[in-house]
Amino acid sequence: MSASAASPAAPIDTRAAGLGLFEKWLSLWVAGAILCGLALGSLAPDVFGALAAVEYASVNLVVAVLIWAMIFPMMVAVDFSAVRRVGDKPRGLIITLVVNWLVKPFTMAALGVLFFEVVFADLIAPADAREYIAGLILLGAAPCTAMVFVWSQLTKGDPAYTLVQVAVNDLVMIVAFAPIVAMLLGVADIAVPWETLLLSVALYVVVPLAAGAFVRRRLLAAHHGDPGAVERFTGRLKPLSILGLLVTVALLFGFQAETILARPLLVALIAVPIVIQSYGIFLIAYGAAKAWRVPHAIAAPCALIGTSNFFELAVAVAIGMFGLGSGAALATVVGVLVEVPVMLSLVALANRTRGAFP
Repeated sequence: MSASAASPAAPIDTRAAGLGLFEKWLSLWVAGAILCGLALGSLAPDVFGALAAVEYASVNLVVAVLIWAMIFPMMVAVDFSAVRRVGDKPRGLIITLVVNWLVKPFTMAALGVLFFEVVFADLIAPADAREYIAGLILLGAAPCTAMVFVWSQLTKGDPAYTLVQVAVNDLVMIVAFAPIVAMLLGVADIAVPWETLLLSVALYVVVPLAAGAFVRRRLLAAHHGDPGAVERFTGRLKPLSILGLLVTVALLFGFQAETILARPLLVALIAVPIVIQSYGIFLIAYGAAKAWRVPHAIAAPCALIGTSNFFELAVAVAIGMFGLGSGAALATVVGVLVEVPVMLSLVALANRTRGAFP
């Protein structure tokens, strides 16, 4: 970050702070993928029907490969040895865990029910509303893993502490994601396919984490513990990750092209509770950090990690549980569309309020 950005009111220099061309314009890339998917879905519905049929045990194999391409590089980047530092400066970590697992999933579910069963009840059929609520629940129960490193760097966060937060969060996700999702789906009167849910968690959390940890260990061993080897490896995989994200988005919107084109305001309706949730969660975590006198270098990342979503996991589980053409899958992809502009606005807010923290 440039010297001028040291002032709390200074603009964010995203290029110097580590936000690359793709991340900086992620919303535009995703919007382009959405338009491409809608066009292809309208022109070649039979092709998308054939792709939807390529599945095994409720898992679409095409999307599974794409999701793995997205998440594997970030799993290699996670350093679980950082968990040894879990006792250092515990306040920020406590706020992160409480907000991520005891607040965020439940507020997202509540907002979903409020908007799709009350506010938008006259605009959306009850069966569709339940699927959108399910997608929002999956988003709310999947806190960020990868992009939080970018948000932390943009706010001059403590990188070592951010690493601890991400590592602990991933370990908690292994045991907490499925029970919380199942409970909230049950409360919302949505059938819970337990086998599919557990299979999705194993396929998209446990196995990638284990594979990432194994590859990271081998890279460090082969390069005498040099962390630069891990960075170079994940850097080489980044184009594959980007391609996986954009093709997945295009496929999801292609599968639902007919529904979306018939109801163009649907994406905007789904985005409303996601945006409200994002700003609300940030203010809860950030306010708690200020009240507890947590330093800004820890407070900002601990608020942003809960605000951002592990949308790759949410998308994958939504597809596995409800299908590629489901409203749940659509809701999770809308989360991708709105996340970056919302998060950049919160980064700017965090930087402007730096002086209010100890």
